[in-house]
Amino acid sequence: MSAIESAVRDRLIGTLRDHTEEIGENWVRLQIDQEVLVTGINEGELRGEAAQLVSALLSGLESSLPAGRVATAHAELRTTITELSLRRARAGATPTATSLAVLSLKEVLLEILQRSTQNARELFESAVVINRLLDAAGVLSFDTYVASREEIISRQSRQLMELSTPVVRLWRHVLAVPLIGTLDTARTQVVLESLLQAIQSDEARVAIIDITGVATVDTAVAQHLMQTVAAVRLMGADCVISGIRPPIAQTIAQLGLDLSTILTRATLADALAEAIKITDQRMPHAPGAPGLSELAGR
Repeated sequence: MSAIESAVRDRLIGTLRDHTEEIGENWVRLQIDQEVLVTGINEGELRGEAAQLVSALLSGLESSLPAGRVATAHAELRTTITELSLRRARAGATPTATSLAVLSLKEVLLEILQRSTQNARELFESAVVINRLLDAAGVLSFDTYVASREEIISRQSRQLMELSTPVVRLWRHVLAVPLIGTLDTARTQVVLESLLQAIQSDEARVAIIDITGVATVDTAVAQHLMQTVAAVRLMGADCVISGIRPPIAQTIAQLGLDLSTILTRATLADALAEAIKITDQRMPHAPGAPGLSELAGR
């Protein structure tokens, strides 16, 4: 740290100590005047944020960290800015508005410093340090907001995938996973985790993967299916793939994909009949209803 920066920081530390309440009050007033900066945040919350931020800034400036790294490397200040950003994200503020709110503290600090000195050089040196300090804080608040939104989107996306790939108990020891849409790597992982967990909890002996709703089957989809079948077998269960429609069968043949080691059936009914055979169970036969042999022969 240079002698100039050290002197400026001492000046800023003195200002923050002597004008703590005024700095907080002026920052709150400035944000309220610029209504876009306080969307979803009431005045009481603003005052609480101001007190925490001014205190954390004082603590950060008293450390030996360079001004440009104080916001990211000083634990208390980093935590304060991160929590402020997350709180405003939950309130519905935009990342730009949150960042601008942090940056607006520059104006408050410089205004108070101007009252304590008229020396242009000192004011310039103070402005440089304040810019380094609060620019880093503004970027941190923006990055935190974006990261939190990405985490929320990722979690919601995973929840939607789980809802779109339910594991259904069709029969005693028989589970089914009806797949609809595209089967990519991320979705395959969700299907695999859900299916293996269900096999363990239900003590399933057969898992049926129905791909009737899968639009196309290419090399990647076939590879995902084979990986799922392999994992199911490692759990001690058999696996049946149903929904092999004529177009899909032609595509698989044209691609030269070898599914000979996997038990396949044309329909879910055929697969269920086969699963009941594998588990040595009897299917109840109501008068007039098709029997097991008729169901399997369809």
